[in-house]
Amino acid sequence: MTYHLATYQSDRGPRAALVSEGRLYDWADETGWTENASVLSILENWSEHAQALATLAASPKKGPGLDIGSAKLLSPVLNPGAIFCAGANFLDHCANMAKAHGVPVPENPKKLGAVPFHFLKASRCAVGHGQAVQAISPALDYEAELAVVIGREGRNIAIDNALNHVAGYMVANDLSARDIGFRRQLPREDAFFHSWFAHKSFESSAPMGPWITPIDQLPNWRELRLQTRVNGELRQDGVCAPMWYTIEDQIAYLSTIITLRPGDIILTGTPAGAGAETGRFLKPGDVVEVSVEGIGTVSTPII
Repeated sequence: MTYHLATYQSDRGPRAALVSEGRLYDWADETGWTENASVLSILENWSEHAQALATLAASPKKGPGLDIGSAKLLSPVLNPGAIFCAGANFLDHCANMAKAHGVPVPENPKKLGAVPFHFLKASRCAVGHGQAVQAISPALDYEAELAVVIGREGRNIAIDNALNHVAGYMVANDLSARDIGFRRQLPREDAFFHSWFAHKSFESSAPMGPWITPIDQLPNWRELRLQTRVNGELRQDGVCAPMWYTIEDQIAYLSTIITLRPGDIILTGTPAGAGAETGRFLKPGDVVEVSVEGIGTVSTPII
């Protein structure tokens, strides 16, 4: 039996919930821990609550719960402390992007001794399953990603200890506005020609969820399959194994720059098939569905 940790909109506001066998159970109501009504408060004491989550999933519930189909799911971590996003981390995606731009296919940066590349999205960019996103650009793009949720604080984390700092995984869609990421008044070779903030950190640009699946509920992350469908058409289909920088690499590296804290999120890169590779972008009326095997699907209507 698999189970998950979600945030749902109740008549009392956003609340943490256990999701199990198609039902959603309010966490604080079921456990009596009224001080832990948010997912972030649970993550801040993850070593204690992880076992309680498993126990509750396996035991009779106090209430009937809600049918998951009738619940409004929000971003599992509301206003996360940080959303770190890996750039250019799958060979096939990088090769296709290079071809689209008429430049040579890049070498594996890890083999060259380079550190991982990350950028930030503002925490308020995180939105949940089913929330509509405005098409702010005619070049609005999708990227299916496996999201890592930190559950244990750490600084200078060793690679072989990195996964011990992970609470679980989510589905994420790294939306991009491909045509507004440039300061065209400057020459292209200028170091400040590109604007990652503009094309990656706009309103609602990080759909994620539909819940957090605890790390012990999933097999090796390398085996997980990522898929994107637009209006039912399969656009991306790949597994996580070909990442240049592994999840462990990314956690270890980021923790050398800043302390990772519970609730921080890492988007780990996307496989081939993004719209920028083919020129097929999103438009109002489209519905994007991003799935990760063993976790679920995040659906995003474009308006």
